[in-house]
Amino acid sequence: MPITTLQIPTRDGRADAFAAYPDDGEPHPGVLMYMDAFGLRPVLREMAAELAAHGYYVLVPNVLYRHGPAPVIELPEFISAEHRPELIEKLIPLVVAYTVDQIKSDADAFLDFLGSRSEVSGGPVGVTGYCIGGMLAMRTAATHADRVAAVAGFHGGPLVTDDPDSPHRSFSRIKAEVLLGNADGDMTPEVFAELNEALNAAGVEYTSEIYPGAAHGFTMADTEAFSPDGLRRHWDDLLPLLDRALKGHGTA
Repeated sequence: MPITTLQIPTRDGRADAFAAYPDDGEPHPGVLMYMDAFGLRPVLREMAAELAAHGYYVLVPNVLYRHGPAPVIELPEFISAEHRPELIEKLIPLVVAYTVDQIKSDADAFLDFLGSRSEVSGGPVGVTGYCIGGMLAMRTAATHADRVAAVAGFHGGPLVTDDPDSPHRSFSRIKAEVLLGNADGDMTPEVFAELNEALNAAGVEYTSEIYPGAAHGFTMADTEAFSPDGLRRHWDDLLPLLDRALKGHGTA
């Protein structure tokens, strides 16, 4: 499965990225995959290649490129519970500095890039994300409702907050089918209920579930939070969503 290293022009510079896609010379539906807070690294290449093997062009950008190319901070080969606090302490200021305006302008650039590739078929795209990437995926689906037909987030960042610009306040603009696979402990029962109420009010087709026993980060095989069962369930939920929404569009 080819994996190509890329530089994506954005309003604020160039975002390093990689893409995985079938090596058959045919165009395939595009999927924008947003990284978790730890950023671009081998496990995300493996996940992008797995998804690409099912017939997709998968783009994975470094959303923290304003602070340098990936890895933005030095990462151990395996992120243990011992490593996590120190890494999070370094990453939180970078994540907090990523403004809603920057998120939206980057989404423009990432989707425009997908649209420019000969390897990507015409028609709508899918967006998926992990940790903070789940929040970025939902913001992208709200900002580009005409271009995003499927959106998914797993063990996602905060979607319901008291902020006037909280992601859940933009759900009414989403037209895509939504899939949210939350970890146990990602949110309180009250916040989970508010999240689902916002999805209901938006009138979108959605699945929003808690994966029992799964820790935050359960899809990431290079962390102590990894759950093989959680990762399998994620694929079992994600692949049918993308097939429903994207296969049969354009020329793929």
